[in-house]
Amino acid sequence: MVMLDTTAINNLSQRIPSDFIVGAATASWQVEGDSAGRGRSIWDDFAAVPGNIADGTLADPACDHVNRLEEDLDHLAWLGVDAYRFSVSWPRVMPQAKGASEQGLGFYERLVDGLIKRNIKPVLTLYHWDLPSELEAIGGWNNSDIHKHFADYTDLVARRLGDRVSMWATLNEPWVSAFLGYATKIHAPGHGDPAKGLEAAYRLMTAHASGLEVLRSHGLSNLGTVLNLTTVIADDAEVEPVADYVDLLQNRFWLDLLAGRPIDGQLIERTKDITDWAFVDQEQLKKIAAPIDWLGINYYTPFRLIAASEQSKKAVGQDFSLFPGTPAGAAMNPLEPRTEMGWEIHAPSITSTLKQTAERLPGVPLYITENGGAFDDKLVDGEVRDDGRVSYFLDHISAALDAKDQGVDLRGYFAWSLLDNIEWAEGLAKRFGIIYVDHVSQVRTPKDSAKLIKAMVEARG
Repeated sequence: MVMLDTTAINNLSQRIPSDFIVGAATASWQVEGDSAGRGRSIWDDFAAVPGNIADGTLADPACDHVNRLEEDLDHLAWLGVDAYRFSVSWPRVMPQAKGASEQGLGFYERLVDGLIKRNIKPVLTLYHWDLPSELEAIGGWNNSDIHKHFADYTDLVARRLGDRVSMWATLNEPWVSAFLGYATKIHAPGHGDPAKGLEAAYRLMTAHASGLEVLRSHGLSNLGTVLNLTTVIADDAEVEPVADYVDLLQNRFWLDLLAGRPIDGQLIERTKDITDWAFVDQEQLKKIAAPIDWLGINYYTPFRLIAASEQSKKAVGQDFSLFPGTPAGAAMNPLEPRTEMGWEIHAPSITSTLKQTAERLPGVPLYITENGGAFDDKLVDGEVRDDGRVSYFLDHISAALDAKDQGVDLRGYFAWSLLDNIEWAEGLAKRFGIIYVDHVSQVRTPKDSAKLIKAMVEARG
């Protein structure tokens, strides 16, 4: 093992309770490959259009995870993590959004059984953005019956895996699905229509409600969902109204729905020229507010705002097209240091994000279900010295535990990501993994950050 700061590791490990879950995470489209073994998704269609993916990457082979499953499970066992968060590919188990694929279901049974064999808790996410193409053809997340399709899919997965999965998440980051995929053209399906984005945001949550209802009907527990939440920082008083609105769409909208609060009047007023919100059903709102057992938070960076008149540099993917109805007068201004994604590194914001979430959704246990950074990793003499990521993890895990020390019911932390994978529209160039993947040979090499996670878990005892 390379020399890591053992004092820092031990000090951090001593703060981690014995029942605190430490894990790693991936998502199906980003790692699985083997596209011949599943139906098409909106991401396959999106990636097939030249220019949509920065380097032209397609979904196959990705990390060839389907064919290298045992190897990757062994890496998880070597890490010593308590849990592995993964997503099921909807089109892999229901090609053409109907029926059931024994091949696809068999893969996830092997995955779950392999985790249990290695004493690793399976944490399953039902939807991590790879909607079957056939459902997009009938409106996708703008279809009023999409929650029924999601219920059928959930029922299939629950019947095959319900007795073995430790934790269930209905959705991953519906904000991204709605606003990057429907309101803008950054992600699949790439509509670029703010009205479609706002409707998709609501309908994703109706799917969450239906999925939750189905899981409960199977007698399953430990059910939640995953939001990408952050802290919005106004660097001067002039931009506080903009910051408040960004916070509303990024954070409060989702938490309000889960808490049973009405859709914020400010949102309705600011988007009245975009949509009339006629698609909202009050009975569905009640179902969305059904209790969850836990909430996952994916945290990466704060949103820092300055006056538009000031000199600024926008971070990738952080402009106001993502927030329909945003008032003018502000610009995104991520400070240094930044990751390779252009995202500001600011560990104290994970503390404030956790505390704000606990206040807005009281009584619900929280998990950090993704946290990590893209860095310019190089494989040299069989080692990847990713010092930036090591520091990132040390600082952010410590800051998350600060929130726990201050009373937040934080139950676990998942590093993103287990493997260098397809970073969606960025392709293969942005490396988030704690395990380096040579995308030609598919050889895996644990980075220093993986050795950090391993040492931290071991020191925790």
